[in-house]
Amino acid sequence: MPVNTGVVRGITKDIFPINVNLKFEILMDRRKSIKTIAIGTASTGLLVEACKLADKKTNEEVSSQPESKIGNLDRSAEEKARDEKTVADKFFTEQEMATIAILADIIIPKDDVSGSATDAKVPDFIEFIVKDMPQHQVPMRGGLRWLDIQSMKRFGKTFKDAEQKQQMEIVDEIAYPVYIDKEHPENSMNPDRTIKPGMEQGVSFFNLMRNLTATGFYTSEIGVKDLGYVGNRPNKWNGVPDDVLKQYGLEYSEKDNQVCAKY
Repeated sequence: MPVNTGVVRGITKDIFPINVNLKFEILMDRRKSIKTIAIGTASTGLLVEACKLADKKTNEEVSSQPESKIGNLDRSAEEKARDEKTVADKFFTEQEMATIAILADIIIPKDDVSGSATDAKVPDFIEFIVKDMPQHQVPMRGGLRWLDIQSMKRFGKTFKDAEQKQQMEIVDEIAYPVYIDKEHPENSMNPDRTIKPGMEQGVSFFNLMRNLTATGFYTSEIGVKDLGYVGNRPNKWNGVPDDVLKQYGLEYSEKDNQVCAKY
C-alpha cells in the first residue's frame, strides 16, 4: 500500500469535509429561539406520560420482531424493503472494488494515529452510497473505467495491477482540484495549477472519490477517534470549591457532602 502522507491527511483535516463549493450560513434569531425553547419546555410535561406508554408499547413490539440485516429500525414496510434490497444488491464488480480500495488508501493511508480508509471499511461505504444515491453510479463507474484506460495506455495493465509508482504517477496528475473563488480569493485552491489536457474527467472523478472517502472515513469509529471528537459527556461536579465556600463563610453539612456534593 502507498506510504505517502495521503491526499487528504497530507493537506489538513481542518478543511474537512473537502468540498470547497459548499458554504454554510447559519442565521439564528435569538428572540425566536428563546421563545421556542420556552414553549417546548412548557409543553414537555404534558407529553411525558403519553410518551411513556407509547415507548413501552413500541419497545415491546420491536423486541418481538426478528433481527434483520439492517437491524430493528423504526421503518415502514416499504422503507424496510428498500433498505434490505440496498444492502443485498451489489453494484461494483470485484475489480472495481479492488481499485476503490487502492484509491481510498492512497487518499487516507494508515498512520501513527489511526488506521487506513480500508481499515474503516470505506469501500463498503462507497458501495452503499452509490446504491442509496444512484446519481453517483455513472461518475464512479466511468471514472474507474477512465483510470484503467489511462493505466493501460501508459503501462499495459489495469490500475489495480500497476506498480505503486505507476499508480501514483496517474494520481499525482488528478489528485489536486483547481478551484477559483473570484469573490474570495483566499478560498481558492491550487489557483496556479493547470490541469493537463485530457485529464479533466480524471480530476472530476478523483474529486468525487476523495469526498466519498473522506466522508466514509470521518463518519466511521476510526475516523471519529482520529479527529479526537468525544461528543457530549456529563460533567463531574463535586460541589463548590472549599476556598470559595470559606470566602463567603459557608460550608456543606455532613449530609450535603455524603448525598449531594460528592459522588
